[in-house]
Amino acid sequence: MVRLRLIGQMEAWTLTSENILPTGRKTRALLAILALSAPRPVLRGKLAELLWSRRPEEQARASLRQEIHRLLDALDPVGSQILSINRDHLSLRSGTVWVDVEEVLRASPNKPAALSLLDGELLEDLDGVDPSFDAWLSAERERLRDRARNLAETLLRDKSDPETVIPAAQQLLAIDRAHEGAWRALMRAYTVRGERGMAIQAYERCRSVLADQLDAQPSEETQRLLAEIRASSAPPRPAPSGPATSQRVTEPREARASPRTDARGGGERGDAGRQVTRGGARVGVLPLAMIGTSETEAHLSTGLAEEITSALARFRWMFLISSSSLARYATQTRDETAIRRAFGIDFLLDGTIQKVGERLRVSLRLLDLRVGNQVVWSRRFDRDVHDLLTMQDDIAAEVVAQIDPEILLIEAQRVTQRPPLDATGYDMVLRAIPLIGRLDRVQFMQAGGLLADAVAQEPDYAPAHAWFAYWHMFLVGQRWADDPQAAMGEASKLAERAITLDPHDGRGLAIAGHVRSFINHRMREALALHERALTLNPNLAMAWSLSGVAYAYLGEHAEAERRLVRYKKLSPFDPHAFFFDSGRILVALLQHQHEAAVDAGREISQMNPSFSAAYKPYLAALGHLRAEAEAATVLERLMALEPEFTVAAFRAGSPFGRTEDCDHYAEGLLLAGVPAG
Repeated sequence: MVRLRLIGQMEAWTLTSENILPTGRKTRALLAILALSAPRPVLRGKLAELLWSRRPEEQARASLRQEIHRLLDALDPVGSQILSINRDHLSLRSGTVWVDVEEVLRASPNKPAALSLLDGELLEDLDGVDPSFDAWLSAERERLRDRARNLAETLLRDKSDPETVIPAAQQLLAIDRAHEGAWRALMRAYTVRGERGMAIQAYERCRSVLADQLDAQPSEETQRLLAEIRASSAPPRPAPSGPATSQRVTEPREARASPRTDARGGGERGDAGRQVTRGGARVGVLPLAMIGTSETEAHLSTGLAEEITSALARFRWMFLISSSSLARYATQTRDETAIRRAFGIDFLLDGTIQKVGERLRVSLRLLDLRVGNQVVWSRRFDRDVHDLLTMQDDIAAEVVAQIDPEILLIEAQRVTQRPPLDATGYDMVLRAIPLIGRLDRVQFMQAGGLLADAVAQEPDYAPAHAWFAYWHMFLVGQRWADDPQAAMGEASKLAERAITLDPHDGRGLAIAGHVRSFINHRMREALALHERALTLNPNLAMAWSLSGVAYAYLGEHAEAERRLVRYKKLSPFDPHAFFFDSGRILVALLQHQHEAAVDAGREISQMNPSFSAAYKPYLAALGHLRAEAEAATVLERLMALEPEFTVAAFRAGSPFGRTEDCDHYAEGLLLAGVPAG
């Protein structure tokens, strides 16, 4: 009669698709306890103890009676038919409720499909209901995880062909990200398929996960496998027989030599001194200092730090130190120098939480520990207290979206201050990124040379291919290509290669999505790539902006506007805002909001006067408004950048899915004085 989802965000639906999920967290927790205990009844005293452990028994039982009434109200369409309530016990009637957890626990090697239901944490929205409930929930999570892990290990152990090993290993890693046996199986399978780059990237992800979750490094067995893969293109020796058991190394980072960037800054020293060129900034988030907050809000200190850390871990070029490893410094001296010495951290995010009336003020700052703890970014958030979980999610999303490009530019500046001798692919990509954004033609071509060298030197380095595709998009858009068709073909090839090398990099997928829409005019394929990028990293501002542009090309203007608003909320001062914001001009023009398009055009065209694409929708909006004087000025600027631009050329390269959108745009250009062709 009812479908109950407890994995991830809790859901409750009747068979007629009526949502009957209770609104109160305690009421949802009560229903969850009954579902996870079914078919066994649960004593009222046990329920009261789990949900109100800090209250006297009589008060707890009275609160339980109120919650039972609330639960019956929420389940009104079916409550009396699925709930059994008497003086001593509560239970769910057998056979009346489908529960996803029960399906996972019943899965077997012959019927493993239910493992796909395990796509999140058990009751991930019910932490903090009560200390006693939290302890019970932790045990239930471990019970579910252990059962699923054991089954996934059995399934992986039975696989031998790379095409079946890879999905089996990925399924096990979805359950236990720190399972080294699964990471090694993935590395071997990729190598047997001839994808050494993917195998090496699997090792890098393994190392990052172990550092974040366990504050540990990969085992000697995993490091030996990496050395074999690097040393030869031949498949490594088969794995020893036996179960794919999890190996968890628990050696604390302080007890070993922390990896350090060498003098060239190109990465870390690996096996036998071999250079690991996959560089990246090492970032830590310190639990926030509490000022004038009650015990109710005290958990926000670690909760917000962990949320930000998890969100930052989605950016592939960063290495994160777990907040739990830094916790003792938060309660003691908050000594940044000692933190850098112990963990080798480059950037540290620190801050305070202060209650002001019914609002919380969260003040954050990002410190560059390599230059005397210099503050390189800061932000203050004022939020209402009533919904702490939503507040925590919102702040984490905005923080990571804003500090990602800040750290990237700081790293780029640091690389440019070093001699370019023996530069790695990572170094060359960092040198190229700021040169792209300036859109000075000479420096832009220098960026192209750097990226070409990075791709040639490290053909399996996905970010080099992604950024080189990004460079080619500007080469085509600015009409700087000697052979535009060849440049478009190269952009497509590079983008495809980038997502083949690393299908889990949100930035690479977003760039590939824009290539599909802007260059190939294959909008549905573009949107699929953008959605995957946002699934992998929902706080990637680039993906929100570029997916908004794809929807604008397709003619879905309202959705395009929603995505561009989301981008701007996440990253209001993005270093590439001149590019990402230009979608706002386009959407306003296509919605026939010409004054808004002109306002946005005036603002955005000043961010980077060399970016020709921003002038075109701005100019078309001026044409529709018959603003002849301003249109003449803007047209002069555009023609200085693209002297051969015509309405016919615009139509020939138009990516618009709706004829009326293309016609409206072209009509505005004609009215603004652009030559017909």
